[in-house]
Amino acid sequence: MMDHPAVSDLARQRGLKEPPPALFQAIEQFNRHKFFECHETLEKIWSEEPGEVRRLYQGILQLGVGFYHALQRKNYQGATALLQRGMNYLRPFTPIYFGLDLAGLLIATNRALEQLLLLGPTQIERFEADYIPQINFIESELNIAYLQKKAQV
Repeated sequence: MMDHPAVSDLARQRGLKEPPPALFQAIEQFNRHKFFECHETLEKIWSEEPGEVRRLYQGILQLGVGFYHALQRKNYQGATALLQRGMNYLRPFTPIYFGLDLAGLLIATNRALEQLLLLGPTQIERFEADYIPQINFIESELNIAYLQKKAQV
């Protein structure tokens, strides 16, 4: 995949390194509820990252696995624990990092977690995919880059 100049420029302005191209793929997978694929993509990025930003990747990964446990496995304990852990990993990066609306993601994930807690372990089968948030970009340059990379997929 080719790097998009707007992504590079914005990252440099904020003193951040450029997001890895695979992050766009992982976000697309998350947003399509392809949580296993998202896990694999993020695990590769995370394992190659020596810095603190690896917690960002781990946080998104944990959310995806948490939603997988809620939807597919109907595993209440696993889902609630992973969602809470994922949110904890993401908090230091809020409100925005790499152009990702992490504050919005945390708010929406918390709503989904509240729904799970209301349902409880005996009603988890009533948890619906509609409760799962999308990961969105804030900066228009990054949104354009994301949409361009999405069109290449």
